[in-house]
Amino acid sequence: MYYPYFIAYMASGFVISLVIFFWALNKGQFNNQQRARFLALESHAAAGPIKLSRKGRLHAVILLIMASAGLVTSMIAVTLIVLNLVG
Repeated sequence: MYYPYFIAYMASGFVISLVIFFWALNKGQFNNQQRARFLALESHAAAGPIKLSRKGRLHAVILLIMASAGLVTSMIAVTLIVLNLVG
């Protein structure tokens, strides 16, 4: 059956989620909760496009690579499942 692939897929997603969560805790992303609850209510004037720094572009590329890897992993899992059901 396909259970080992599914379990590996879920475990890798869980591990990645934990890594990102602990990174956010370490960087202080959850420190200012009083300000965070009003962010959606603030209105800002329409600003022009923001120029990304080299670090920002690097982060965007890494995020794109991670999203692509997730999609490829999903496609491989579905393909293996279909091939396993057919064969």
